[in-house]
Amino acid sequence: MNGKRRPEREARISRARFLGLAGLGLGGIALGGCGSLLPGNRELPRIPGANSGDAPSGAVKEFEIFSEPLEFEVGGRRVSTWGYNGRVPGPEIRVTEGDRLRMRVRNRLPESTTVHPHGLPVENAMDGVPHLTQPPIPPGGDFLYEFTVPTSGTYLYHSHAGLQLDRGLYGPLIVEPKREPLDYDREYVILLDDWLDGVNGTPEDAFREMNTEAGPPGGMMGGGMMGDSSMVEYPFYLINGRPPEDPETFEVRRGERVRLRISNPASDTLFRFAVGGHRLTVTHADGQPVEPVEVDALRIGSGERYDVLLEAGEPGVWQVAAAPEGRSGLARALLRYRESAATSPPPPNSRPEELNGELLLYGDLHNLREETFPQDGPLAGGPDRTLDLTLARQMGGMGGMGRRPGRGWTINGQTYPDAEPLEVEKGEWVRVELTNHSPVPHPMHLHGHFFQVRTEGGGGPFKDTLLVEGHMGRAAFDFVADNPGKWFFHCHLTYHMESGMARVVRYRDGGLDRGA
Repeated sequence: MNGKRRPEREARISRARFLGLAGLGLGGIALGGCGSLLPGNRELPRIPGANSGDAPSGAVKEFEIFSEPLEFEVGGRRVSTWGYNGRVPGPEIRVTEGDRLRMRVRNRLPESTTVHPHGLPVENAMDGVPHLTQPPIPPGGDFLYEFTVPTSGTYLYHSHAGLQLDRGLYGPLIVEPKREPLDYDREYVILLDDWLDGVNGTPEDAFREMNTEAGPPGGMMGGGMMGDSSMVEYPFYLINGRPPEDPETFEVRRGERVRLRISNPASDTLFRFAVGGHRLTVTHADGQPVEPVEVDALRIGSGERYDVLLEAGEPGVWQVAAAPEGRSGLARALLRYRESAATSPPPPNSRPEELNGELLLYGDLHNLREETFPQDGPLAGGPDRTLDLTLARQMGGMGGMGRRPGRGWTINGQTYPDAEPLEVEKGEWVRVELTNHSPVPHPMHLHGHFFQVRTEGGGGPFKDTLLVEGHMGRAAFDFVADNPGKWFFHCHLTYHMESGMARVVRYRDGGLDRGA
């Protein structure tokens, strides 16, 4: 992650100080130890997942989700788009770890769809990738997603069919722990989004323009790259489906501790997030606990999620701001103290100084679970398999919707679906090393697994989405191949994924194509 690096002693709350933060109520989470990975005694890190052997231990929770056309008001105009249950974002799904989740999806759209439980390591048949883990749900059809919820955290559910995510087919999926270790007074869920549908053409229009030899000046594409257009120009940026002129208000009282669950389901935008007048204490990354670290701002790639605590000690009305990186515009909400009911809010385009303050880096995040991968060495050995992957832009002619070789976004020079699978075997320790030959960052998302980000000094966070910086940026992660099947691994920028930046992680002798 970009930003000025601080000395290690300042980069995060020290372990000694952490142990003294009893007020956060974090004593219920075990501090990071080290699972043994010595030769002959391989105890690989285990986070509860689809194949952990954990039986359902809670209630059966049933939800009915309608994928449907709807009318949506944004920026003073009413547009036709798609969403869930007549709204954008879709309704919150909230369950407890160990519950049996039954989600019936009914498709009222004019085209096929699916729903993906983003971040949750469920069994392969419930992962929601069309033509890979299930047949797509046809118009008028329905599909039952049913699985035991493996672990707590902040997640998403969204369409995984074509460009549908860029219309509004997403919603929050919150999994509460059986026993909440954090101490806080109130909670707000924040979803960041970029919006063009019905305002500046459609996602399909943007995709076609992106894949011409050069997008026309003043069109939907901005930020040329190597002579062609590569960034979608969005007229609006939203928080919880609302533009800056009509912001949502988060009410607090002085002295409260507030939990914010922040998710970025946007299709093509990397956001920098901050709250005016307040520091943020990060407690979770992609739903997984980390040692608390205080910062001014977060950098959140598409598909990433962060949980933070905010100490409400500065009465007033403050900007909750998400600035799109590399673009103009702003998404905003308001943090309003009840003691300051008469205070006027900041203007819609006001950018809090915290956006340019102390920025969270991946190296600041340290795993708070007992499970961890060791640093390589003569005692620990190393991974069973290393996948060396290069992310790049391929130039040349391309057919519709990214489904032909040629001009597109590539992994090792190949575009999905005409790309070789990445093969692994059950039980392996797998390392993925990523190099980005393009000038733009790519948030890379692995389905069906948590992975541990490799950071200097070890003990990095467990995540499911990792931002790989542009201009020869490098990143790496380790995961345990413990959930057999065929799993999607892709850039979470919708237009890059549809242009081919995806692969299938395939277990040898495990999993069959469903609905191909």
